[in-house]
Amino acid sequence: MEWEIVMGLEVHVELATKTKIFCSCTTEFGGAPNTHCCPVCTGMPGTLPVLNRKVLEYAVRAGLALNCEINRYNKFDRKNYFYPDLPKAYQISQLYLPFAHDGRVTVEYEQEKLVEVEKNGKIVKEKQTEIVRKDIGIHEIHMEEDAGKLIHSKTKNQSYPDYNRCGVPLIEIVSEPDFRRSEEVIAYLNKLRSTLEYLGISDCRMEEGSMRADVNLSVRPKGSDKFGTRTEMKNINSLKAIERAIAYEAKRQIEILESGGEIIQETRRWDENRDKTFSMRSKENANDYRYFPEPDIPPISITEAEIDHYNSIRPEFAEEKAVRYQSEFGLTKKDAEIIVASKHLAKLFEDVVAKCGDAAETRYWMMSQVLYFMNERNIRPEDIKLSADKFAQFIGIVKAGRINRQIGKTVFENMFFGDDSFDVEAYIKENDLEQVDDSSLIEETVKKVIAANPKAVEQYKSGQKKITGFFIGQVMKTLGGKANPGVVGKAVNEELAKL
Repeated sequence: MEWEIVMGLEVHVELATKTKIFCSCTTEFGGAPNTHCCPVCTGMPGTLPVLNRKVLEYAVRAGLALNCEINRYNKFDRKNYFYPDLPKAYQISQLYLPFAHDGRVTVEYEQEKLVEVEKNGKIVKEKQTEIVRKDIGIHEIHMEEDAGKLIHSKTKNQSYPDYNRCGVPLIEIVSEPDFRRSEEVIAYLNKLRSTLEYLGISDCRMEEGSMRADVNLSVRPKGSDKFGTRTEMKNINSLKAIERAIAYEAKRQIEILESGGEIIQETRRWDENRDKTFSMRSKENANDYRYFPEPDIPPISITEAEIDHYNSIRPEFAEEKAVRYQSEFGLTKKDAEIIVASKHLAKLFEDVVAKCGDAAETRYWMMSQVLYFMNERNIRPEDIKLSADKFAQFIGIVKAGRINRQIGKTVFENMFFGDDSFDVEAYIKENDLEQVDDSSLIEETVKKVIAANPKAVEQYKSGQKKITGFFIGQVMKTLGGKANPGVVGKAVNEELAKL
């Protein structure tokens, strides 16, 4: 039997307000345990929560960006449950009247498929890549407060509560069960992260827990329109882990069903080290939480003027930037999409182009060096220290022919990882990296290289013209990589033509 995976996501996003949702405690990540909390966010008797208006603004802006309908009248509800990281034994959330509903996100991803093609008179199958676009429905988005966390002892069978995170503002984005492949899930999460980063309302750092995904997954026979019994995998905080968790849980459910068993509706924990999911508890339903209207916070009214204002300050999102970069800067679609995937990379690119006036040269160094170092050292775009001023100065030096691109890569690496005191001009002078343009020196070096490689000369004479590249490389090596490649190439070709 062929099986189909059906998934829905609940994505929790911490909002980047300076203070918590119902009190004035800082939302700063980290800090010594239990130093970022107060009687309000720990639920001490006699305290009253007061809504942080900035949380409402950020939440509504997110809802509008995700094409949701905004409820002009919404309210908070109390969700009751006991867990050691929740000192109040309840969470203030929204169930009955969330602030946003019925949204939509269009995702795009690459998918391989087998197609029949003709080769040498035969029909064969080969893999081809196609771009898939799909709309994912958003059921609702609601505001709520985050819980604390437990710190588990590595040496004792004990856990210690840290309430710093209690009351940090969250929005929970609840999708429709529209996902059928892990590629769709990853594309959706990347789209959410990009949108919220461009809005400036969250840093979406999954490794710090400011963006977490719960994956609700079931399987059903392919072609069936009935949903299977779902399980929920809680708080997975990396894209790679989500991919592996989906693959494991789908396989686990299929094996149970094919052996005649039944799936139990439950919450499961993903174990990163063991690449498995484990049962945590039976899956609760809304009535298990005994929801009732939050008595301490009045209902919220959102005016049309506020909606108009939030729409008026809507930023240029990644998709729009990518289109503009292609028309304005001449970038390919792929290059544009890579750069605009991060708000921080896009800003660096635009700032450098504005200062040096050369989009093509900026694109070259962004794609060949900046992205390379980011991937090699696992550097986040927001952690890049290189300033646009220094980047543009470097491009001006390369364009002026003072260093060639090969030497430029060495200079760029030192500049990229250097501190604010790094001086591009001084580094080039101190290390004697100025480009050699002396044609007589280059011609003399070419003659010496040709004379020192008689076997290569014979290969050239026998018609192996590609050996020209060998001679160019040897000349560049002899001159310490500093020679002008164009001058070297011309001199090598002229000298070889005399043979």
